[in-house]
Amino acid sequence: MFSRRPDSPKPPTRRRVLLAIGGIAVTAGIGWGSNWLVAYNRYERSNVGKLGFHNRLRIPELLDPAVSGDGTRRYELELAPGTSEFLSGKKTATWGINGPYLAPTLRVRDGDRVALTIGNGLPDATTLHWHGMHLPSAMDGGPHQMIAKGQVWRPRWTVHQPAATLWYHPHPHGSTGSHVYRGIAGMIIVDDPVSIRSGLPSTYGVDDIPLVLQDKNFHDDGSLDFSESTLSDTVAGVDSLGLLGDTILVNGTHDPHFEVTTERVRLRLLNGSNARVYELGFPGDKTFHLVATENGLLKRPRALTRLRLAPGERAEVVVMFTAGEKAVLRSLPPDLKVGFPTHRFAGGDDTFDLLELRAAPSLKPSPPLPTRIDGAPADITLPAEPRTRRLKFVGTQINGKSMDMNRVDEIVPAGATEIWEVERGDGNVHAFHLHGATFNVLKVDGEEPPAFMRGPKDTVYLPGTGTVRLAVRFDTLTDERIPYMYHCHVLRHEDDGMMGQFLVVEPGREDKVSTTIDSPDAHGGSHH
Repeated sequence: MFSRRPDSPKPPTRRRVLLAIGGIAVTAGIGWGSNWLVAYNRYERSNVGKLGFHNRLRIPELLDPAVSGDGTRRYELELAPGTSEFLSGKKTATWGINGPYLAPTLRVRDGDRVALTIGNGLPDATTLHWHGMHLPSAMDGGPHQMIAKGQVWRPRWTVHQPAATLWYHPHPHGSTGSHVYRGIAGMIIVDDPVSIRSGLPSTYGVDDIPLVLQDKNFHDDGSLDFSESTLSDTVAGVDSLGLLGDTILVNGTHDPHFEVTTERVRLRLLNGSNARVYELGFPGDKTFHLVATENGLLKRPRALTRLRLAPGERAEVVVMFTAGEKAVLRSLPPDLKVGFPTHRFAGGDDTFDLLELRAAPSLKPSPPLPTRIDGAPADITLPAEPRTRRLKFVGTQINGKSMDMNRVDEIVPAGATEIWEVERGDGNVHAFHLHGATFNVLKVDGEEPPAFMRGPKDTVYLPGTGTVRLAVRFDTLTDERIPYMYHCHVLRHEDDGMMGQFLVVEPGREDKVSTTIDSPDAHGGSHH
């Protein structure tokens, strides 16, 4: 579907590289080449046939408070360390919100005034970023809104965006990966009149199911393994992805099943992993329908048998069942477009069973799947002469620069619609995320994107050594001091500096604001 640019170097074939490594192995005996081949063979991972689907899928608590007397929905969140049992009989030290692992699902509605009280009982300072939410930059929960240990943050904003599946997670510069890996992550469901009347399954935990997909590595005693690949001495660059686990958790449940009681089930899928890319489908190519991507519902459901999700990406799908049916949600080998041998070391040959869905002997009837969803977000319309901004992702830098908390990289006029061209200039896995905005994918290496990739979105995988062309619509909220972020959502890359900052300002003010930011402490991320 995506072609290689004519000037791109042709990657070596698997056969040629293996022959070369084999020759080195013969020459070196049990040395470097032999070790490389052993590592290469071990990095094809699968749990297919090894699970019994013994554990009932955990459904995160739903926080859906009533509107208070002043017209506000109030949420209380407490971050704290805890202990979880993922593997039978083994205890794992974890972090969570209002519990030992993960976080409650927050339900909000377009037009809501929301107020949160967030206490940090963790041993470290952290943040909470509302991934995909359109809100003031001072409330975004990025690295400029740190919550010190023992302190409380009270963000407030008015929800003003269409129905969507969003999520929230820490965003402290340099340690996002470890905080998410320990367990701080939760979903946000945004409702609006369109979603309520759409006829899509909507009973939380019954036919509307959140699925947070995460991969982990465990030590023999059940503790989390934070070690990363150390293959850089043998294959340059292939260990730069960071944590890539061989055990999959769904909503913090290992070896899970879910009891289906209705003819149709809506799955809200979140790739909450640090680096792994999932290629979701069912054995036998069972069809499902994509009804929403990150930032909103689709105008028409799309029939699919495969769906790729990179870190940070979300999707809503509807699956139909017959009485007594069993179907396994599986992650098949994703086509990462990174070439050999990085493809294998980045998880491109891995296959994992994620969840068994078990339909009851009799199922409650569901409304038919709508053929169109009137009122779903329209495609973004570009102005006659949109501004174009270009970003090049190489290693852990963007446009040759590493993240600097005191530097503004871009200044955007409020309400603008622009073209952003994001190029992956190396052979590594990257996923682009933009805070505080929505985009459509227009082109991938000059070609039309597949239906699942078009949007509305806030995060996108960068396939191939080429360019993704985006139509980006920015919000109208402005702040001349506190920036939003754009970055790679492979969390090690983000932590190592693959991130930039932009301000949204009143039109005409672009050349009048400072491109230097005060220390984050000046903006008071922590509040008593």
